[in-house]
Amino acid sequence: MAWTFPRIYPILDSSQIPANGRDEFLRRLGASLADAGVTLLEYRNKTGPFGQLRDDAEALRTAMPAGQVRLILDDRADLVDALDFDGVHVDAGDVTVREARRLVGPSRIVGAFAGSEALIPGILAEPADYFAIGPVFTTTTKHTDKPPVGVDGVRRLRAEAGPGVVLTAAAGITFETAAAVRQAGATAVAASAAFFHVPDPAAEFRRWFAALDRI
Repeated sequence: MAWTFPRIYPILDSSQIPANGRDEFLRRLGASLADAGVTLLEYRNKTGPFGQLRDDAEALRTAMPAGQVRLILDDRADLVDALDFDGVHVDAGDVTVREARRLVGPSRIVGAFAGSEALIPGILAEPADYFAIGPVFTTTTKHTDKPPVGVDGVRRLRAEAGPGVVLTAAAGITFETAAAVRQAGATAVAASAAFFHVPDPAAEFRRWFAALDRI
């Protein structure tokens, strides 16, 4: 079955993983999310040592089989191959999109930050598979000095990008706002706190999936 970019995907930040029982937590979490229908997960760990990333990657890959779930590593394009991830997401200030593509090769996924108030000039010509926009709302899980663009900003960025570009919207999106963000033109909505600050992330994902199924 051909893989298509999902309407929703979770962003798992390392700060949301407990220090004790880390491996078992990730295996249980990963398996439950895969069973709930997650087909793409972004893992963010900007400061952890390689050993921690390696162990986390192994736990996630065991629970979320290749071919069923794409694992995207935030920022650290140089580690994608070593950790057997399916791709990388790079923000402004990380390596360039072209360098990320060189590091991960032609067959892996590259996502790139594309802008907030307006698209970064020339960004759509970069060798990325998807382009992230935002912050849509105020976020508590990632530091940013950019003001929220809101739903109107998503609509404006979609008009600027045109219809054929994969745009993912993130930051502060909740169950109550996700539909409006999708309707404004986001190909996908990504969320972190909304999924991982609740008792049952898999059940929450199912709730979102059902609500956004026809949007």
